[in-house]
Amino acid sequence: MNISGDGTVPAFWGALGLPGLADVHVHFLPPRMLRRVWAHFDAAGPLVGVEWPIRYRWPDAERVAHLEKLGVRAFTALAYAHRPGMAAELNDWTLAFARDTPGCLPSATFYPEPDAVEYVTAALDAGARVFKVHLQVGAFDPLDDALRPVWGLLAEAGVPVVVHAGHAPVAAEYTGPSPFAALLARHPRLPAIVAHMGAPDYEDFIALAETYERVALDTTMAFTPFFDQFVPFPSALHARLRDLGLAGKVLLGSDFPNIPYEYADQLAGLARLDLGDDWLRAVCWANFMERFGNAV
Repeated sequence: MNISGDGTVPAFWGALGLPGLADVHVHFLPPRMLRRVWAHFDAAGPLVGVEWPIRYRWPDAERVAHLEKLGVRAFTALAYAHRPGMAAELNDWTLAFARDTPGCLPSATFYPEPDAVEYVTAALDAGARVFKVHLQVGAFDPLDDALRPVWGLLAEAGVPVVVHAGHAPVAAEYTGPSPFAALLARHPRLPAIVAHMGAPDYEDFIALAETYERVALDTTMAFTPFFDQFVPFPSALHARLRDLGLAGKVLLGSDFPNIPYEYADQLAGLARLDLGDDWLRAVCWANFMERFGNAV
């Protein structure tokens, strides 16, 4: 399957007989926060570590239009709090963005602080269908006592949370499989989606997805030439990856717009795995729809 640039993306999903793509890992942020995130990438900051030119440095409306042109019919607006007192305001923004943006899944975040349960409950009541936390940027322990009721609330509600739990691109105190495994041992029904396949500890996070019924992985940046130069996915794990995808436990993620290459590179990387058209159909569409219901 030839995927060479964003212009070929519709032909990719069309050849699979899909109505489009569903992407669980897309970022839309308040303008001030987005400028700060991009500045950090521009500076190859300590949580980035490498040169990382933002490919889609466009206004919101242009980025939404590009997703539509690509055929991304369902996507998230993931924001993540990195200090106290900011999550509730972020949730107001991302939930409003979803209300105004067809195809956008209502998205929210949280941080370990006394009012976390209150604003997470408010976000759920307002229609939030996915949450995002970033253990690397947020630099917090997922077992923080302030989060115990929040994880329990999401498990009870069955609302997924996308968790950046892996060490890539730069390890931090609470990244890696051990803190996340401890979280799942405490909340085994948590519907978590591990960002970036848990890179670089792919095998450990695959094992957690195999063990816990509600744990899945997203493909964000994995299998692309850019990511493979640092944390290549082992070919020995391909069979397990295929089985997880066909079992509904691998979802397309891209990190759009904060990527240093074209969106098409993510899809080309998935196709190069040669895990079959059924696997691609599951990962690029069906697994998202199964997890989130009628999202478009």
